[in-house]
Amino acid sequence: MSEFQFYTKLDQTILLGLKAKNAAGLLEGIKTVPKSSIYYHTHRFLHQHHYLSPEPPNDFAYWISEVLNDAVLGEKISSIDVVQFHSITDLRARLEEIIASHLESTEKLVESPQGEEFHFMASKTFALRTPYIAHNISEFRDMLQQVSVNSLYYHIFDAKLRLERGENDFSRWFRDLGKSGLADAVLQLDPYTHTLEGLRKRILVMVKKYDTN
Repeated sequence: MSEFQFYTKLDQTILLGLKAKNAAGLLEGIKTVPKSSIYYHTHRFLHQHHYLSPEPPNDFAYWISEVLNDAVLGEKISSIDVVQFHSITDLRARLEEIIASHLESTEKLVESPQGEEFHFMASKTFALRTPYIAHNISEFRDMLQQVSVNSLYYHIFDAKLRLERGENDFSRWFRDLGKSGLADAVLQLDPYTHTLEGLRKRILVMVKKYDTN
């Protein structure tokens, strides 16, 4: 039987040296920055404010709404359902589509005040092994109660979208154990509507239900 190795992570923020002063510049940046930048700007709020639910807006939506004062475009970007995407490539394409369509219907570009330009950033993630290794569902449940929210974030969010594994690490392992019902139940959770602690509790309830050991 395969084991589950819990990891945690450290993120190093990187300033890319690229900035935008209007929506057109933002679109050009989104087209060219590395995938890690798209992930960073759509998930930074979620990670840093994991105790809030629902999640705060992504960086793009916040800047468009608060700096450019474009409530319409800001709402469109904010309403993107990130959980539906399985790759950064698809998420990037959706962002491009929305902004490009908006620009086509806009006669005048609003520019940000001096010093409030959008600065594109990215992050480099360092995955670190933890002492927690589960060999069965019972051990997994015990360890899930002990690992940090950074570990939870890594296995749920990073694994599915940034690493483009198609599904979160927990569901993949449950499926390997032959517990497809549990795997599907966790996969169908919308993690973006929970705090990380709330997500932990929800998964624990599911795991307890399927724990037959």
